[in-house]
Amino acid sequence: MLDKLKLYAELVRLNRPIGIYLLLWPTLWALWFAAKGLPNLKILIIFSLGVALMRSAGCAINDYADRDIDLHVARTKNRPITSGRITANEALGVFAVLSLIAFLLATQLDRNTLLLSIVALILAASYPFMKRYHHFPQVHLGAAFAWAIPMSYTAITGHAPPLDAWLLFVAAMAWTTAYDTQYGMVDREDDLKIGIKSTAILFGTFDNLINASLQLIFISLITYIGFINQRGIIFYSSLFIASLFFVYQYNLTKDRQPEKCLNAFLNNNWVGMIIFIGIALDFLVTSKPL
Repeated sequence: MLDKLKLYAELVRLNRPIGIYLLLWPTLWALWFAAKGLPNLKILIIFSLGVALMRSAGCAINDYADRDIDLHVARTKNRPITSGRITANEALGVFAVLSLIAFLLATQLDRNTLLLSIVALILAASYPFMKRYHHFPQVHLGAAFAWAIPMSYTAITGHAPPLDAWLLFVAAMAWTTAYDTQYGMVDREDDLKIGIKSTAILFGTFDNLINASLQLIFISLITYIGFINQRGIIFYSSLFIASLFFVYQYNLTKDRQPEKCLNAFLNNNWVGMIIFIGIALDFLVTSKPL
């Protein structure tokens, strides 16, 4: 039984939590912006657990969808399903159980947020299949990862998400599309051989230029969000540091070496973290005592 649980943990990438972090940071940005500081503790816990559960569920359904494709990609050929250590039906069961637990968590929130959680589930479940039909699965992933933003605003305020929530949603989509394109650059040669579609393939030699443009859109939008929310120097300093990380990533990926592209992708955890620290500290130092 313990060995089986270890395989399930490998299936949902608990040994590689980068996806949890990349989903968590925009969620925390949204919660802090919506609450104008530290959010309600119950809501914070529910969303944090929901992030971990849904990213894990997404990994399970991704490996189910890619069980035949992964065999032909050097980086993924030893995943639990492809290597025969667990069955495809087991992966579906893991996805179903984790999704159900996440949905039960969402029932502790208001009705509008619960309804939005259904959209989150649809986005997460459909994303892995998109690479067969169009060249923008990274954009689909961006929508899935950013959907926690309107959910966060709704949970905190009890109202439909305002304009700045949707601007943050678009910003997070642009950021996710850029870093998942970096991730796609790692497998580009294998994907070309087996006919998989991705932005890394579609962008071709313009990949770095388009990624940099998406990152510029992200920084511009989140700067504007800070402006309309009257944020201060700490917040804008965090965006400046994040921009330096983007420059570093550009230099890593300019030669298109798979290992360096992977390192650029992983570096985005620091981008998300530094922006969250900037938001949290900025609200902390500008909050008025009771």
